Amino acid sequence: MAGPAPTGDALAGYLRAQATEFLRALRLHRETGSGANGAEGSVDAARALRRSARRISAGLHTFQPLLDTDWCEGMRPELAWVSGTLAMEHAYTARLERLLSALHRLSGSTALPGAPAGAAAGARADGAAGARTDVAAGSRAAGAAPVPQRAAPRDAGLRNPPTPAQERGNLTVGAAKAGALLDRQLTLARTRAHSTALQALGSSRFHAIADKVAVLASEVPLTRSASTTDLRPLAAAAKDRLKDAVTALPLVTAGHPYNAAALIHGLSPDTVPHPQDAPWHQVRLLLRLHRYAREAVRGEPDGTSVVDLRLLSAGQALNRHRDASEAAAAAAQAARTPRIAPATAYALGVLHADQRHEVEAARFAFQQAWQKEAEAVSTR
Repeated sequence: MAGPAPTGDALAGYLRAQATEFLRALRLHRETGSGANGAEGSVDAARALRRSARRISAGLHTFQPLLDTDWCEGMRPELAWVSGTLAMEHAYTARLERLLSALHRLSGSTALPGAPAGAAAGARADGAAGARTDVAAGSRAAGAAPVPQRAAPRDAGLRNPPTPAQERGNLTVGAAKAGALLDRQLTLARTRAHSTALQALGSSRFHAIADKVAVLASEVPLTRSASTTDLRPLAAAAKDRLKDAVTALPLVTAGHPYNAAALIHGLSPDTVPHPQDAPWHQVRLLLRLHRYAREAVRGEPDGTSVVDLRLLSAGQALNRHRDASEAAAAAAQAARTPRIAPATAYALGVLHADQRHEVEAARFAFQQAWQKEAEAVSTR
């Protein structure tokens, strides 16, 4: 890197700038308020709060040897709490949109599923105790005529096979009811997350964090040797941790599209997060730390260089991986709702498999982006 080596003074300037952004976003959030659905200005302010909190926390983590240890250990968990609490409402909103869009695509309908009132009523009945356990009852809840309860001839399916239109209609009913069920569950979760965020922003815990960030905006607790210590070795260490984590990933498998590895354990009864996903989530966090360390060293956000764009592309792939993984888990959780109709359960199973394929596609995209970066580094 040309020019003088960036030292603790550059780190102090970076942290002060991020603290100022945090305070500016907090003021904007208070001015715009936050209604039940979240005003656009309030949503932008919450996003800016999360962004600055992540960067401050990352700076404290990567460059901790240059900062007061006790102060860092006290600040980092609090900043992570702020960022995580404010992120939940947006996460539920995006998850619901992703799942409903996927149901729309998979069902081949011309409108988003879950819109008809009859379907919503069917989903509410699906989630209640003592709900229907047979397809005929599910059809009545969706507004269809009652199905006569008499045995069909043995060869009825052979003599009158369902037409493609009938199959499409059956899938659309299941998709609509699945969409309504997901909408009910995720909207409830989003509402709770919104209330939790409001309570957090009004708590004494958050006010204490805001006060510390306000102090950080003017005074950074550097060590005595920080002003003469080069930042680049610490930033390089963050990059090395990322490279080690990527090396542990099955990139050879991810380099082949549609390898079905992401579907392994898909029928496991275990309700914990998918066992394959944790290493990829860890790489996503380490990649973010690497990007933020580069920002601190340069004193400016990501630019338009080839390296910046490749890292951004890799990060976007891992973001899609996380979103698809969490959406698949939400579909699986909805499928565990007691006594839902078979058509609803089938649609949720198809949706789960679709999102796990999205997980696999995101892994493939990351492998491609990382391979280009590795090849570029080897030719320098």
